[in-house]
Amino acid sequence: MSANSRLTLAAHALAWIGLYQRQGHEVATSEGIAASANTNPVVIRRLLGELRKAGLVESRRGAGAGWSLARELGSITLLDVYEAVEPGPLFAMHRTTPDQECVVGHGIQPAMRDIYQGIEETLRHELAGVTLEKVLSDVLAAPRQAP
Repeated sequence: MSANSRLTLAAHALAWIGLYQRQGHEVATSEGIAASANTNPVVIRRLLGELRKAGLVESRRGAGAGWSLARELGSITLLDVYEAVEPGPLFAMHRTTPDQECVVGHGIQPAMRDIYQGIEETLRHELAGVTLEKVLSDVLAAPRQAP
């Protein structure tokens, strides 16, 4: 089972756009962001589309096309980003109903649902406390590794 990287990729894109705009550029291209993230621009465009629906970025078409932040990095939390790109619960139940005649099958979903709810509340609380301004600050402070 592989971990989902959508939140990390979305935070990467937003931090990149924020830094790019601070350097005096009006809009960022999906190609530039994709090069930084080492992924396909189509992946970035899809992700940015979700961030646009959530009101975190804006897009410009035509001459000078690209992406810009809709809000300052300091007013965007990781929870905002998470909710934009990760709809639905963090954990899922069985795809089919377990055997209700089995003691474990009968009780597993209520037990796990309570556990998952607590984990999700903790996750949301932690993500709400971190802004993209903090993420960018940490990015810029990270020591560079020699190739």
